[in-house]
Amino acid sequence: MENLKNLEKTINSELTSKINSSKIKHNQIYINIEDNYLIEVILFLKTNSITKFRQLIDITTVDYPERERRFKMVYLLLSHETNSRIIIDYNIKEGEVIPSLTSIYPSANWMEREVFDMYGIEFKDHPDLRRILTDYGFKGHPLRKDFPLTGHNEVRYSEEEKKVIYEPVKLEQNYRNFDYESPWEGTKYIKEQTKNND
Repeated sequence: MENLKNLEKTINSELTSKINSSKIKHNQIYINIEDNYLIEVILFLKTNSITKFRQLIDITTVDYPERERRFKMVYLLLSHETNSRIIIDYNIKEGEVIPSLTSIYPSANWMEREVFDMYGIEFKDHPDLRRILTDYGFKGHPLRKDFPLTGHNEVRYSEEEKKVIYEPVKLEQNYRNFDYESPWEGTKYIKEQTKNND
């Protein structure tokens, strides 16, 4: 823990104007920065002789649709030499294009494509920014909080057309009417049967 505190002090002293806040929690360092300092902070953490965060573990996003700066970008880095982890985060608005880390960490390529596919966030100077988890013709971004949870279309692979196709959901006649109530609250016909049986 002492080593982690010293590491946090070093980072704060070197990057004073670029860090909004820092803390140690769960044996990891958490720092919050402004989005325009991302490249400088990442380069320092990777190349500095004390920090040595040479491995990018993950890039992900958290969606807060009610906020003006809707998305929180989260970067997880690992230092094998100091056996420590750091989590960097910052907030961006919807539609904002952010810098790619592929020139610093080549493994960022796939991670940034996942974020693009799931949240619709674009990365400047990314070598191959296209969908990676969904079909190329897929509409929307599934991990956004406003992505619809119900629908009338299904996706399947067609042997005849040799590609993924979208088609209306085919259900038996007695299941054709969709019930949009929460399963936790129960459906109307079950509630009515329960009242009649009592």
